[in-house]
Amino acid sequence: MRIHWHRRDLRGADNLGLTAAVDAAAGDDDDRGVLPVFVFDQSVFDHAGPPRVAFMLSALRSLREWYRERDSDLLVAHGDPTGVLPDLAAAYDADGVTWGKDYSGLARERDTTVRTALADDDVARKSVHDAVHHEPGSITTNDGDPYSVFTYFGRKWHDREKDDPVDPPTAADLNAFRDDEPIPTLSDLGFDEPEAAVPEASPDAARKRLQEFCAEDIYRYDERRDYPADDCTSRLSAHIKWGTIGIREVYAATEAAKDAAAGVESDAPGMGDPEARRASVTAFQEQLAWREFYTQVLFYNPGVVAENYKSYPRPIEWRDDEEALRAWKHGETGYPIVDAGMRQLREEAYMHNRVRMIVASFLTKDLLVDWREGYDWFREKLVDHDTANDNGGWQWAASTGTDAQPYFRIFNPTTQGERYDPDAEYITTYVPELRGVDPDLIHDWPTLSPTQRRETAPDYPEPVVDHGERREQAIQMFERARGDD
Repeated sequence: MRIHWHRRDLRGADNLGLTAAVDAAAGDDDDRGVLPVFVFDQSVFDHAGPPRVAFMLSALRSLREWYRERDSDLLVAHGDPTGVLPDLAAAYDADGVTWGKDYSGLARERDTTVRTALADDDVARKSVHDAVHHEPGSITTNDGDPYSVFTYFGRKWHDREKDDPVDPPTAADLNAFRDDEPIPTLSDLGFDEPEAAVPEASPDAARKRLQEFCAEDIYRYDERRDYPADDCTSRLSAHIKWGTIGIREVYAATEAAKDAAAGVESDAPGMGDPEARRASVTAFQEQLAWREFYTQVLFYNPGVVAENYKSYPRPIEWRDDEEALRAWKHGETGYPIVDAGMRQLREEAYMHNRVRMIVASFLTKDLLVDWREGYDWFREKLVDHDTANDNGGWQWAASTGTDAQPYFRIFNPTTQGERYDPDAEYITTYVPELRGVDPDLIHDWPTLSPTQRRETAPDYPEPVVDHGERREQAIQMFERARGDD
């Protein structure tokens, strides 16, 4: 018998680690199949937020039901996997343990200690590349070094052949047992209920979202993805983060959409001709490549979770401004597109990607607050928080990351709102104080007089900073860090 240790692979289909366990168990003499396990490790929850934990628990309930439909179960354990997994292997007389690889520094340290503990008990162990198409180290420069610029990494990523999805195990592949240990609640794990509405977490929900996206929105993704009111994004990020759908299944669906581009009929804005639709599918696939690029960055530079990727000769003089940080967190900065994004985050545990860039730029370049404050808030509030992606995005906006936004290119939040939410539809969805206000006045809010603001929307806050002034201060701050003063 083999144990499969589920972590960020909360599904049965297209699961390479589970498939490896099935294959290994097929060669055993006892014919007892695979025993699926999930370990609640408190050290992991020290870095978690309520929305993510709520999503994970929902996914675990779905996974357990999936196993029970196949006359098996998901064994729930609590404690340090370094001790739990060898103990389970001994208790069930298991010949080996498999799991899917993770790539953060903490995950790799944990994997090393688990691997050592299993080896000490003479239990076979195998960690399997599953969460990305091309694991770190497989796409490098001609000299064998990891890429620090996405463009070159992305070209090779697109050119590399992708594996097909793998079939789920059958009931005959699984160990027929029953576990009465309940899936814990948020309260059991020490978390409050999230203030946001957390989406359903299951392979069925993920697959439905993928199918809906590939039926139409993927064909206008390239042109409309930056317009938050269109909501022309996949909304698959939480499912990919927790593995309620396999990355190979996602890619296969996008390739099928590309093949079907010529036959699509729709009058939705941004659809274009068949060639434009195929290009739009490729643009979405590019986001999958970015995800793997940032995974590679984290793999080779685990310290970026807490430190700048890019070094400056002098420290960056971030401001310690608790009042401004509080206004940003609560969506009360007086910059409508920023506040809409921050309120969407609190309401939905999600934020549109273009708006994520806007609010990150605003925190670091307008409020001059350290990107780590924003990263920590996103980690607490996002249902789809992924260490590699979020860290890469925040350091990109802060001009401290790999292949980052140059320090002198600073988003103007007013211009961003006018360009990507011209009718203020997204803004007024999340900022009710501005509903019924002319969109031009909404976008002009930071430059209106105090009297105009009181007459237009008396309950909406004044701007906390002047963008023009802070832009110059931000450039000066980075020039001092560069030693240019």
